[in-house]
Amino acid sequence: MRLRSDCTAVVLACLVGIVSPATAAPNGELRVCADPNNLPFSNSAEAGFENKLAAMVAESLGRSLSYTWWAQRRGFIRNTLKADKCDLVIGVPSGYDLVETTKPYYRSTYVFVSRQDEHLDLSSLLDPRLHRLVIGVHLVGDDGNNPPPAQALGQLGIVDNVRGYSIYGDYRQADPPARLIEAVERGEIDVAAAWGPLGGYFAEHSRVPLTVTPIQDGARFTPQQFQFAIAMGVRKGDHALRDRLNTFIDEHRSEIAALLRSYGVPLVDESVTASGGHE
Repeated sequence: MRLRSDCTAVVLACLVGIVSPATAAPNGELRVCADPNNLPFSNSAEAGFENKLAAMVAESLGRSLSYTWWAQRRGFIRNTLKADKCDLVIGVPSGYDLVETTKPYYRSTYVFVSRQDEHLDLSSLLDPRLHRLVIGVHLVGDDGNNPPPAQALGQLGIVDNVRGYSIYGDYRQADPPARLIEAVERGEIDVAAAWGPLGGYFAEHSRVPLTVTPIQDGARFTPQQFQFAIAMGVRKGDHALRDRLNTFIDEHRSEIAALLRSYGVPLVDESVTASGGHE
């Protein structure tokens, strides 16, 4: 996902970048746009949870599944959905204004990730230990577009001990956002503040035990948001596909939640039947 607003840059940077009417997809085909190198969301081996969800959708709709692979960076929507290379993006912030969004199918939050053997058990941005611990955050680009933890730490005057890791990273390597969690694993930083699906997944696949704890006090830093509802996105005006996807979401909520949990995604215990996201 990649967004351009200051509150949601990393959510869509991890997940997706008005649109014109397009020709119909071949009969019986579900065309999906996805990043080929962006676990836990998607990759070209179709090993991400968005890949698995796309397969569930295709089976439910009785369609074959095909992909257009494109790095989810600036211009992703313009070069895929808008260019009629596909009809569906599996993960976008609910209400994302470049697409027609479905009902949200999960809500997650930013988290702290630290080594279990350090016993930090952080959950608050106001924890005084953050003034001395080495903290890693994802960076998108200019300061105004950096993710909520980076901006909140800046507001608190916690700057000199913060280390930035590009969300885009070196695309020649597998899963560039993983470098942040790997830095915790290696002890280069004490704690990472990361988008929940990234933190949860890569912590589960770490070579050393890591602790993942939701950031609990994000509401103190309004207008920064730390929790986001995630939906599927279709082309503007494609109400028929949107409505079929909404029906799928309603009928498969338990299976979707089980899939997400199997990938370590921290789910917020809040209804996702109403829009949320980046208003």
